[in-house]
Formats: sequence, C-alpha cells, structure tokens
Amino acid sequence: MGKPVYVLGTGLSHNGSAVLLRNGQVAVGIEKERLTRRKHDGGNDSDAIRYCLDAEGIALADIALVVQSANFDVPPRARFHGPRLFADDAHPPIATISHHLAHAWSAAGTSPFGSCAILVVDGCGSPLAQCTDLAGAALPDDLTGPDAPMWCEKDSFYRFDGRRMTPLVKDFSPLDRTAGRFRMNATRHSIGGFYSAVSHYVFGNLDDVGKLMGLAPYGRPGAVDAAAFEMREGRIFVADAWKAALDRPASGQDAFRADFQYYADIAFWAQRQVEAAIAALFQNRLARFPASQVCYAGGVALNAVANARLLEDGVVDRLYMEPAAGDNGIALGCAYHGWIELLGQEKAPHDGGTCFGRAYGPAAIDAALADAPGDWEISRPETLAPQVAALLAEGRTVGWFRDGSEFGPRALGRRSILAHPGWPGMGDHINANIKFREDFRPFAPAVLPEHAARCFESGRDSPYMILVDRTRAELAGALRNVTHVDGTARVQTVQRDWNPEFAALLDAFHARTGIPVLLNTSFNRRGMPMVERPEEAVALFAETALDALVLQDVLVRKRTG
Repeated sequence: MGKPVYVLGTGLSHNGSAVLLRNGQVAVGIEKERLTRRKHDGGNDSDAIRYCLDAEGIALADIALVVQSANFDVPPRARFHGPRLFADDAHPPIATISHHLAHAWSAAGTSPFGSCAILVVDGCGSPLAQCTDLAGAALPDDLTGPDAPMWCEKDSFYRFDGRRMTPLVKDFSPLDRTAGRFRMNATRHSIGGFYSAVSHYVFGNLDDVGKLMGLAPYGRPGAVDAAAFEMREGRIFVADAWKAALDRPASGQDAFRADFQYYADIAFWAQRQVEAAIAALFQNRLARFPASQVCYAGGVALNAVANARLLEDGVVDRLYMEPAAGDNGIALGCAYHGWIELLGQEKAPHDGGTCFGRAYGPAAIDAALADAPGDWEISRPETLAPQVAALLAEGRTVGWFRDGSEFGPRALGRRSILAHPGWPGMGDHINANIKFREDFRPFAPAVLPEHAARCFESGRDSPYMILVDRTRAELAGALRNVTHVDGTARVQTVQRDWNPEFAALLDAFHARTGIPVLLNTSFNRRGMPMVERPEEAVALFAETALDALVLQDVLVRKRTG
C-alpha cells in the first residue's frame, strides 16, 4: 500500500463544513456549527479544516488538493472572514467550483448509482459570472442585460456517468430586491426562496424553515385561493397574486400562538404548493432527459413530504436524496469533484453511512464527567443495550452519544435523544422540558428495516430520515409519539452495517417491549446545534429533564431520590 492520497473539500457559505477524503472515501467530515456552537455558521473554514486534519492525524502538507466553494466569492488562500490555514505558497493547490456543481457532486459521490441524473434545487446558488459548469447546458433565453452576470442558480439538472458530470439544464433568476414582508432573501423565482419567505411570515424568523413542514399537517385547505408557482416553457416562476392574501405576518411567538390555526393553514397551503412545483420540475427534466436513477440535492431536497410524493406518485423510479442536501453538503461535493474530476480517479464505493465525525475515547469521556454532581450515578455496564432498553421501557428519556457524529441535519443514532414511542405524554414532555421548543414539532421513529413494513404502510428504506411514511392504523397508540397529527411519520430505517450499536439497542427494546421502534430526535435544544463533544452532551444533560445519558460505554443516571 502506498501513501494515502488526501483531498480536502471546504464549503464557505452559510452552513459551512469541511470533508477529507482518503483515497476517494470519506475519512472525516464536520459542520462548522458543531464546533463554534453557532447555528448555520459559515464563512471562515479554519476550525472545520483543523478538526479534520487533527482527527486524521495529518498536516496540510499531506493534502494533495483542496477544492472550495462559496456563494458570491472566490475565497483567497490566506484570508476569508479571518485568517485561513493556507500559507501563501502553492501547496496544497486550491481549486474553486460553483455552488450547484458542488451540490451535484455530493450526490454523485455518495449515491449507490453508477450512473444517474441529478437535480439540484435550492434558494440561491452561484451568480452566473462565477458558475464553472455552463459549457453544454441549456440556459434561459433571458440571461441578457447588464444585471445578468449576477443572476443566480435556482435549479440545475445534470447527468453523471460514473466519471463525468455533464450539465444539461441550468435555470437562473435575479435576486429578490423587493421590499416588504415577502422579500425572499434568495433568488426571485426559487422554490427554496418561496419556502423561506413563508416561513418568515409564519414564524417571524428564518432560522429553521423545516418547521413549516412540521406545522403544515395541522392546517386546512382553502386558506389562499391562488397558486404560488407557475411553469412556463419548463421553468418555475414564483407568482405574485398570492401575496395580497398573506396580510398578517407573525411578529413573534405570541402572535403565532394567538392565531395558530391561521398560520397552520398558511403552512398547509405553502407545503402543497412546493410539492406541486417540485413534481413539475422533475417531470419536465425527466421528460427531456429520461433516467430511471435520479439523485436529488440542494436545500429543497430536505422536504421529506415532497420527497415521498415523488415516489408514491411515480414521478421517479429510484431516488437518492443526499443526506446533507443543504449547504452543509457543499464540502462533500467539493471533495468528490477533486478526487474524480480533477485527479482523474475512479469513484470509490460508499457504504451509505453519514457519520463522518471523529470518535472520542475514554480520556475525553472521563474529562467531561470529572465535575459531575454527586447525585449522578456513573457506571460502565457489561451489557449496555439491555440496560438502556430497560430504562426506555420504563418511560425514561436517554441522551445517546456514540462514536463519530452524523454529517447533516438529522440525528441518526449517534447524537440522539431517545424515548418510548408510545409512552403517554412523552412527546409533549420532550418538547417542553428537554428540547424547549414548540409543541407541534414532531419526532422521528427509528426502526430496523426488517420491521418497517409491519409498522408503516410503504415500509420503504429510509436510512436518512428524509422520507415520510404512514403509520399503520393498528399501531397508532403504540407509536403515538412518533406519528404526526395527519398519521404520517418521518421514518429512519437503521442500517446495522454503519450503525451497529443503535441497531443493538433497537433489538433490545423490541425484545423487552414487543415494539421495534424508538423515538429519535436530535441531541440538542432549541437554537442549539447538535452536540459534538462529550462535554456538550454532559452540559445539556445537566440543564434538561433527561433521565439518563450514554457516553460511549458509560451510562450516567440522575438519582431520583
């Protein structure tokens, strides 16, 4: 075996991240927010890069190539929102690619497909003047005039043949310069920009547009008698007529609570409009360029309800959503572009896992617990899973911290809060006393694939928690805490090969209760990134109503008197 070849990808827009490939496979990756503890943090990439180098035990001198991407910028070597780690000499070489191309490569590199089509849909990509993937693509006819160079990507469609990424269609839109409550802070005609604008209208902030999807099932049809989008010549445009009907923007939590049903109705309407627009875009692109295997990336690809409809309505045959579909996946795409396109290497097999963080050993765990209160009971059970399953079966809540953290927005059993899916009142308890968030927010069911069809109507594989299914009616009580008000559930099918400890816990809980499902939600509270380090897990355990905490093989319990 020769010396490993390392490629570093770095994303410097919001939701910044860094990913290190070793011989074409992910060695380590991290989102910047997990380190700085500021949600959606981006810009300077030094913290994220240093984390990757330290985890792998290498230096910058060991890196063969760096590939970077940032909206509206080509970051200089030495400084971008602060000093960078790169010296002024030529090593390592740095290449820059545009936003949608990075999204597309993140899907191509991790997908199970040898060849595929790739659709990228988000709120705002790179401006036309900085796009590195225009050659050969069909472009809009209206890209003219002095402002056209600053029109930005809103959706892009590619073909990947296992080695080459070919752009087929790219659509652009001017940035939204309008004033008032519907300025979209994105491109004027993007699906992602519309969803963000309505989220701001409903919640009064843009921090978590995913909340709109959780609110929509509480809504009723008929709130707005106008379409949000129209398609003209294969392009999606945001209409204007609907805006006049939305004349009561929430000024904050009190206003939202006082008129909950109204805002739920608006969320219902917006979600349905987005689902229709996404389906129309897929149908148009696949009619022009047929493909049975399709990858999907960009922030809009995190809409689990719309994703499920694409499959249920037969719009696509086989669909892979990149788990870090938002801008946190940009670094992943940069790294794969460097390995396959720039270094000319073969695509390396990917095991389907998303857990790219570093592991924390016994010394780090002991240090995090050094100042633990005297009323915490700390042990190292010989058989951890059965003991934790027993606590969960008794209605206890457990913080679960195992091995390297997930890369992307979903907790998949490495940085999770776990609970009984059917314990009465458990969902309300977690939202109020552990997560400190709105009571309409749902929780995900984690289930082993062999039990999925018994519990959910389609029983499809959904390892990344970005597809919804429908809970079987006979299990509505047993799964009440992971079933939303409309009977749906955002399922995670737990893969034994890359999540063996979590799978073992599910087995133990099933053996004890007869229920093959656990409630799974991210190990954080409102406004906080998921915990990354043991000391963050310990701090959150101390300040919330969590009953127990697992740190690798250590079990911590609060004595109850």
